[in-house]
Amino acid sequence: MKQRAYGYAALAMFCLGVAPVAEAELEPISEERMGEVTGQAFMNIENLPVGTTDSGHEFTRMTLNMDIETRVNIDDVVVGQIDGGADFAASDVALGHIAREGDGAQYDGVTYAAGEAVPFEAYDPYIELAVDPNEGAEGVLSGFRMGFKQARGSVSSNTTSFSGDIGLMIDDAGTLKQATLFGADNVATQKRATQVGIDDGTGNCGTCAPLSQLRSLIVGADDGSGVTGFTDDFFIGFQRESVKWQSPDRANVIEARQGVFINLPTNMTVDMSTLTGAGVPRLRTHQTDLGESLF
Repeated sequence: MKQRAYGYAALAMFCLGVAPVAEAELEPISEERMGEVTGQAFMNIENLPVGTTDSGHEFTRMTLNMDIETRVNIDDVVVGQIDGGADFAASDVALGHIAREGDGAQYDGVTYAAGEAVPFEAYDPYIELAVDPNEGAEGVLSGFRMGFKQARGSVSSNTTSFSGDIGLMIDDAGTLKQATLFGADNVATQKRATQVGIDDGTGNCGTCAPLSQLRSLIVGADDGSGVTGFTDDFFIGFQRESVKWQSPDRANVIEARQGVFINLPTNMTVDMSTLTGAGVPRLRTHQTDLGESLF
């Protein structure tokens, strides 16, 4: 199974455009020269122990020792398009933003003034494979995911279909409630949801709003000081069957259903009247401030 997993690892890295090729004659290095070398591997591959939460899969994770600070704009994203719908569909997707006058952001003690770029920060990107060792002679790939061991920053979009989970709190007249995703039929779902709101206690929508009302979200964790901290639970997974993924620090277990699954943890609390009214405003994602307009 390990050989099969490493084969999947090589294929996944190649698909991401990370396929280094080198041709060189190998020569021995003296102990003196080896003693002068310090550093760490660019990529770390590890076979993870099977946890009690998911005894049916074996996991292999490839981590790149990279630091990323970026601001990206993408016109359209459609993933998992099949059976007349899509697991995720959004337009005008942006990572990172530009601070406006009076709404500068604070991350790790840094305040960004109006006009300054606020990057999306990501550290140690990884690809993780889940293999079912009980299928076939060498096991079968059940799913893979791409994520970061640390991530924080803004994600903006006009989302019309979402599969996964959004870690968002809703202030309902002074009472904090966990946000729930709903389909067009007003039933709670993590598959191709179109609405977000509050569960009425029966798995149905009590008060809902279109997902497009969430124009910008802040990915990250609440460290208790009012500053957005890093999260290790931001990932996108592709599953042939349900897979229980563990956080890199093994503190949380997140079950991703079949198909595309996006785990979007935030440290935000949104007022219900805002969600059903004007909606969460979009952050400035263009060099020229277009206000609420996208073009």
